[in-house]
Amino acid sequence: MRLIEDLSISALIAGFVAVLVGFTSSAVIVFQAAQALQATPAEIASWMCALGLGMGLTSIALSLRFRVPVLTAWSTPGAAMLITSAAGVSMPEAIGAFLVSAALITISGFSGWFERMIGRVPISIASGMLAGVLLRFGLDAFIAMKSQFVLVFPMFCAYLICRRLLPRYAIVLTLLLGVGIAATQGLLHVHGLRLELARPVYTTPEFSWRALIGIALPLYVVTMASQNIPGVAVIRASGYQVPISPLIGWTGAANLLLAPFGGFALNLAAITAAICMGREAHENPGRRYVAAIAAGILYVLIGLFGATVGALFLAFPKELVLAIAGFALLGTIGSGLAAALGQEAEREPALLTFLVTASGIALAGIGSAFWGLLAGLAALVVLRVTPRQRP
Repeated sequence: MRLIEDLSISALIAGFVAVLVGFTSSAVIVFQAAQALQATPAEIASWMCALGLGMGLTSIALSLRFRVPVLTAWSTPGAAMLITSAAGVSMPEAIGAFLVSAALITISGFSGWFERMIGRVPISIASGMLAGVLLRFGLDAFIAMKSQFVLVFPMFCAYLICRRLLPRYAIVLTLLLGVGIAATQGLLHVHGLRLELARPVYTTPEFSWRALIGIALPLYVVTMASQNIPGVAVIRASGYQVPISPLIGWTGAANLLLAPFGGFALNLAAITAAICMGREAHENPGRRYVAAIAAGILYVLIGLFGATVGALFLAFPKELVLAIAGFALLGTIGSGLAAALGQEAEREPALLTFLVTASGIALAGIGSAFWGLLAGLAALVVLRVTPRQRP
């Protein structure tokens, strides 16, 4: 079986790092979004169950189908939008809005219009956006050194040495060293862990105009613009050729099934997918899909054991997570910048895309990746226009 032949320790660790980064960086936002809708503890656990199963099963199925590291995620900007937009909306109305948003995502995917739109984006612009999205993680690795020098600096030294001597296992050994140092310093918060299965809670949807306008449409726009567009950019900037329409369509279909249980939005991952698509996952790009499958299995476990696995990931100190994410993404950031600036004719628009995306600007609830893309495309159009010569 090809999957068994393609297994590698580096890919498994890359999948673990992707889940670690994804969960610890945004799980609290999902919790807050559920609380904004007055969710009970049982409903919050159901949300994590639905999202974990949705991300895990779609990541596994799509990666196996296309033999490409396809990683899905919950919509973090969507969750943030719910925190501010859910006031006065009941849980059944919100569930109805989740269903409408999921239906729009499904139609956008299977109809092919989203792929036709994104296919017009030059690789230099997509790469500039990718590098801009990931820049913060590269910087955060060294910012973390300020507050936890004893933890992060040895990890950095270990990473450099391993990149020279054992490049395939650099992240693996760096992570193990970081966990060891964190344990000796008492930074691992593993007390209070208990094994407990999550139970799905079904909520009968209700449909209202206020939820449609205030939640469904903004959730759809934010998920497509701030999540799926960068997700596609990561896939293409990493050199993978895969049909986009079924990826978007099936994430939307899974979202439709899981929305009544709290699965508010599923989409293509960008930052965590970049970890699975980088050289740290495997030197051979054709074997990196194993990393996404490993991440998918971990997400399924998060879904099944909700609070238990969530507490386990949150037990890691923040600085360790920031450092290991930054080191794992260094190669991808470098490749993105090289691809963005490689063509002189597109260099300035690509650089503009990178700068706007890296700035973190957010307008109308839509993240900087979308505005960076628009800025780069606008610059490309303007700079390519040849003034009409006078007779």
